[in-house]
This record gives sequence, structure tokens and C-alpha cells, in this order.
Amino acid sequence: MRAHNGDVRGLVRAHKRAERSARHALPVIGFPAIGARPGVRSAPYGETLVPMSKDALIVIDMITTYDHEDADLLLPSARQVVPVVADLLQRARSQDIPVIYVNDNFGEWRSHHGELLDKALSGPHADLVDPLRPDDASLFVVKARHSIFFETPLTYLLQQQGFERLVLCGQVTEQCVLYSCLDAHIRHFDVTIPRDATAHIHEDLADAALRMMERNMGAHVCDSDELWR
Repeated sequence: MRAHNGDVRGLVRAHKRAERSARHALPVIGFPAIGARPGVRSAPYGETLVPMSKDALIVIDMITTYDHEDADLLLPSARQVVPVVADLLQRARSQDIPVIYVNDNFGEWRSHHGELLDKALSGPHADLVDPLRPDDASLFVVKARHSIFFETPLTYLLQQQGFERLVLCGQVTEQCVLYSCLDAHIRHFDVTIPRDATAHIHEDLADAALRMMERNMGAHVCDSDELWR
């Protein structure tokens, strides 16, 4: 049976409208809702997610009891860094920059982030943890090794949320921050390192690590005051 000319023209117009809509549609991202957070709308499976910020502030290993090896060497630097990180957190949150804590589980394989935080807050250095505690909008990823990416869901999270620049702060500059910067670099993320917001054990190694991150990994090394003013 031959279609009427008017019907054919109508079908052609409808097909062209569908093509235009498909070209302009954003990718469909199926990331499970983790809870409300600033700057990013949670998307249940099958919904389009539209990130409002391309930046993410990542806080590395600052939720700790400081009872590990080399803690005595780390503590003086950590005491200088904590107020800087606290200020970064305040500025990021005030501008809807999402905050992601990535923290060592310290071998506590049954612990979740709430238990890690409670343990740190009940330890002898709670004054270094309390100013940096996650809020209800923060994300929290638990790691077991130095890099924030090694065997964690962080790569998937960052890609699904559409982040492009990672601002890494925390500790230790010449260890976890360095290895995390390398892993971010090979995953094609832009990386910024606020030098005064990372704590070190050995100052000379930290200085060398910052130079390596800047020169070999393309990181932008700066003072924290340059960010989100």
C-alpha cells in the first residue's frame, strides 16, 4: 500500500527532528546516587548528569590517628598544613566545588569512612582532624596503597562526573601525593598541587617531588591562595 504524500512528508519531518535532538543530547551517564553534593547532580541509572564544576578538590590521607611509622617527622608539617587545607575546603564548598576525600584504611578492612573518622577523632591528634572533617556533601573513597587510584573506584567516579581538573592536597607530598599525581597524569586529568596544602616527612624529598610533578607530570604547582578566589 502506497503512503499518502502528506504522510511521507510528516514522517520525514519527524525523523529530522529526532536527528537534531540526538545530536544535541548530552551523554547518558548511569552513576548511582551517592547523596546530595554541591556542584554535581546525582544521576540514577539512565539519567543525564550535568556537572556544574569541572574542578574537584581531593583531600588525601588527612583522616588519621598519626600513629604510623614516621608520624613524628610528619606532624610538624601537618600542623602547618591543616589550617591551609581547612581554608581550601571552605572556599571550595562556598563555590560549589565538589570535595572528595581519599583515605588510607590503615589495614582496617572492615572499616567504613565513618569508623575511620571516629577513630581519628578519638585519637591523640584529633585537633588535626576535626577542622577537616567531611561534611554531608563530601564524597569518601577508601584506598589501601599510596595512589588514590590504585584499586579504587575513583577513576570511574571522576569520569562519570565529568571532572577535568583535580586539585590534590593532603599528605604525604613525596609519597601518596606524588604517586597520585602520576596516576592522574596518565589518566589525562589536569592536576593542580597547592604546595602549602601538602604535608611532608622529608622536606628535601618533598621539594624534589614538587619539581617532578611540575616538570614530568605537567602539574600546576602553586600557592593555595591562587585557587577559587
